[in-house]
Parts: sequence; structure tokens; C-alpha cells
Amino acid sequence: MTTDTLGTGRGPARESGDRGRDRGDAAHGRRPVMAVFFLTGLTLGSFLVRQPSLKAAHHFSDGQVGALGMFFASAALVSMQFVGRLVARHGGDRVLRLALPALPAALACVALASGPAAYLAAVVVLGAVNGTLDVAMNAQAVAVERLRGRPVLSGCHAAWSVGAVVASLVGVVLVRAGTPLVWHLSGVAAAVLVAGLVLGPALPLPSARPGTAVRTTKDGQAQAAGGGAGPAWRTGWTRQVLRLGITGTVLMVCEGAALGWSGIFLRDDRGATLAVASAAVTAFTGCQTAGRLFGDRLRLRHGDTALFRTGGLIGAAGLALAVLSPAPVPAVAGFAVLGLGTSVLIPITFSTVGHAAQGDHGSAAALSRFTTFTYAGILLGPALIGWAAQLCGLGWTLAALIPMLACVTLTVRLR
Repeated sequence: MTTDTLGTGRGPARESGDRGRDRGDAAHGRRPVMAVFFLTGLTLGSFLVRQPSLKAAHHFSDGQVGALGMFFASAALVSMQFVGRLVARHGGDRVLRLALPALPAALACVALASGPAAYLAAVVVLGAVNGTLDVAMNAQAVAVERLRGRPVLSGCHAAWSVGAVVASLVGVVLVRAGTPLVWHLSGVAAAVLVAGLVLGPALPLPSARPGTAVRTTKDGQAQAAGGGAGPAWRTGWTRQVLRLGITGTVLMVCEGAALGWSGIFLRDDRGATLAVASAAVTAFTGCQTAGRLFGDRLRLRHGDTALFRTGGLIGAAGLALAVLSPAPVPAVAGFAVLGLGTSVLIPITFSTVGHAAQGDHGSAAALSRFTTFTYAGILLGPALIGWAAQLCGLGWTLAALIPMLACVTLTVRLR
């Protein structure tokens, strides 16, 4: 007999067969939410894997790439301040139905941008839509966890990683084949747009309807209760959100460094070809995906704190290997280890923040605030890395992240 948990609390025994679990997944909205994560990862992964090509096509410097990242981040940060309230009032499914088709449309605009001004506008729209989706789909995932009484967030984030891996593999192949950048990104945008329109009607609200809060008991089971209106502007700012938000910022700075700068680092500092430079993102996301596929099981077996600290130290060792290796291939291996070690860290923090809040409305508000920190890390972090790289070099800048990752790993407090 296997034991289920939600987070680290004990739950009911898992004795139903695979067909019962499949019916539960469909009824509770797990599969549609995972599909949203996958499509988002596919879209953003396609954008990120072509960063070296986009930089070369528009003749951007490191500082200009960093400035574009800042605009991307600012748009996302502004949009997510309103998403938590929209999700609480109208349901995450409705928000997702509107935002999901807009994401590939923005990617197409990035691909077709003919000059710096048009490219900037497209990047801003892409950032705003992605910020909206990030809050909405994580809130939906927490609601699914509450209804099912078992963790699913690591699996949802694995779906995002699978999408990013697919995007990275396709990107490497198309780069090697000499496929024009516009054809590549426009083709991905068209495919995701069609998939999003088909998926929209299949998105149920997995928990209570707007106006009905859901309280979670200590063993992770959901209880319906009367609720009220959506959260106020200041709702969601708690000490735990602030504390874990700082941790999330550091984690996402490291992840953003791997996604946004690993290829440029290998290309400019290690003399790698464009194909090998793109392979760094593939290695990182591939190992990140492998870790997240087993993340929920590992949480049940080892607990959040022990798993968090072990994974963080493995990730710090991988980043050290990537930065200190003089040749491109060992550096790619280092980014792979970084992805494996840090794979479970963000899902654990998202789950902790979401379940600490009261009901789905409180979770939406708390996650919108927490996601502000994570976006500051993954989006503002690479921008700051670009500016720091102009001052002291990209290699030294990435090396400074090693002690930061180790520090937050050893000092984290999840409860």
C-alpha cells in the first residue's frame, strides 16, 4: 500500500487502479492544466532557444539584451498584480481561455518585428501575457491539488519543462539546418494558437465557483465554505510570502541565467558554435524535466525540506562546473546538473505558498505576490546579469550566483 500526501502531510491510502486515477485527473482538471503548462513552456522555450540568433539578427549588445529583459519583466510584473484578483473573481479557467491564445500571437509579433521599436513592443506584450498565464495556471494547479488531496505541482511544472525541452530540441535542429528565424517562431506560434483554441473549452474550474472559498484541512483535504468577493489590493502580502519570495528570487535568477545566458556564455566566452550554445538550454531543461517528473514522489518520500536542501546543493555544484569548465562540452554538462538539482525547488515553494493561504481566493492572491518575486528573479535577474557582464565579464557574473544558491538552500524555512 502506498501513501499519498499533499505537501508533507499524510493523506489517504492510494488503492484505486489506473483507470480510477485517470477519471480523477480528468474530473479534477489536472490534464487540461498540465496542457496549459506544456504550451506555455513550448512558446517561451522557442523564444529563449533563439536568443543568440535574435541577438545577432538585431545586432544587440549584452546591455541591450539586458534592457529588453527589463522591459519584458516590467510588463509581467505589472500584469500579475491584477491577475490574482481576476482569478479569484472569475475563475482561473476563464483567465486562461483569454490569455493562452494571446501568448503565441505575441511570439509571432517577436518573430516578425522589423526594427528595434517593433521588437520592443512585441517583447512587452509577450511579457505581460506570460505574467498573466504564470499566476493563473499556478493558481489552477493549487486548486487541483486541494481537490485531489495529493501533490501535482511538480508534475505541472514538468509539463512546462517538457514543452521547453521540445522547443529546445526543435530549435537546435532548425538552427543546424539553417531554418530562418521568422519561419521557426511563426510556425511555433501557429501551432500553439490552434492548440490553445482547442484546449480552451476543455478547461474546467477544478474547485469552487467564484464566491465560494475553499478551506484546506491539515491533511490536505478540501472543504467548501461560504466566501466573498475577490482579494483586496493588499491581500496576499504575508511574512511567509516575503520570506519565500526572496528564496524564489534567487532560485529564478539562477534559472534565468541558465535559460537566458548559458547559450551566450558558451558562444562568446567559450567559443562554442551556435548549435552547441543552444544545446546548453536543452541540457538544462532536459535534466530539469527529468527531476520534475519524479518530484511529487520524491516529496512524499523524503519531505520538502530535505529534498529542497539536497537539490539546491546539487544545483550549486552543477553551476560551478558550468562556469569553471574551460571547454564547452563540460560546461553544457554543468548546466545539465544545475537543471537536475534545482528541478524540484520552485514547485516546492509554489506549493508551500499556495497551501499556506486560506482557500482558493487566498491562494490566488498569495501566488500573485509570490510570483512577483520569482519574476523579479527570472526576468530582472538576466537583465542585471547583462549589465554586470559589461562591467566585470559574464563568467565572473555567473560565478557570483554559486554562493547565493548555496546560501538560500541551507537557510530555507518552508514551514
